[in-house]
Amino acid sequence: MDSSTFDVIATAVAGSLLVVGVLGTVIPVLPGSILTIIVLVTWAWLIGTTVSWTAGLIGVALALIGMSASLVLTGRQMRAHRIPNGPVLVGVVVGIAGMFIIPVIGLFLGFALGLLLAEFTRRRDLAAAWRSSLAAMKAMGLGMLLEFACASLAAFAFVVGALIHFFG
Repeated sequence: MDSSTFDVIATAVAGSLLVVGVLGTVIPVLPGSILTIIVLVTWAWLIGTTVSWTAGLIGVALALIGMSASLVLTGRQMRAHRIPNGPVLVGVVVGIAGMFIIPVIGLFLGFALGLLLAEFTRRRDLAAAWRSSLAAMKAMGLGMLLEFACASLAAFAFVVGALIHFFG
């Protein structure tokens, strides 16, 4: 196999995996930013040009910024509302189960329901459980949106790098 064919195949596979990585920032069952980072570094290494390394490292930096900002923002909001990790974990487990019961929206409905039930069990007050669950969902939603945006920008850096590599 010649070099240009290998570059095309490696770029196509990397692009497909980046789609999974970007979607994984929103769909918790799929790997997200970590996959994006691994794919970008692997692609840059396989292609081995200055352009691929530049695009790959810019993408890695963007994915790391999104992942870090999401964790910091979500953690700060959870601490501010005194929400421990337990109810969130219950929400994730019920969300995954909900995904199989009700395709597409079951993940989000299950997460919300599981979180609310866990918070109600912990607080014994429906109004307080509702407020804390809503605050947790807002924080997690904002964190996911930020991580999605940064992973999308990382994928964009890959696309620009690939276009320059092939046509520049």
